[in-house]
Amino acid sequence: MQLHILVGTVHGNATEVAQSLAFSATDLGFDVQVRPMDDQTIEVFAQDAVFLLVCSTTGSGDVPDKAQTLYQSLDLQPRYLGATRYGLVALGDSSYGDSFCAGGKAFDARLQDLGAQRIGAIGEIDAMQADDAPTQALAWWTQWATQLPTRQTA
Repeated sequence: MQLHILVGTVHGNATEVAQSLAFSATDLGFDVQVRPMDDQTIEVFAQDAVFLLVCSTTGSGDVPDKAQTLYQSLDLQPRYLGATRYGLVALGDSSYGDSFCAGGKAFDARLQDLGAQRIGAIGEIDAMQADDAPTQALAWWTQWATQLPTRQTA
């Protein structure tokens, strides 16, 4: 199965998380591609794959600058994404209160509005937890991967 991990980051934490998840997915037999959200548009979801968005939060709950093109294209070039299946790992800092993980959650809301089907719960990665971000993400991945359609084995 194709798993495309799309990364929206500010300081590289989301990239580190995506790389950890990609290694784990490859070990389970997934064909994985990790791609930055930079310069992606809604067209990326036309591919036959399951998508995993790994997105940081910046400012007061905003989508990272490098993910803005993809985020905005969901409004500017809307189309029905009913065949799109995705998961989401949102990074944030719980000390910011209501804007915790808001960058990733903004993607989730837009994708849902266009009919995309989220698989499982959102993985919320909190910068305030003792565990590092990749460790938190791998704990989430263990549950999320079991909800995916049939996986190919290596």
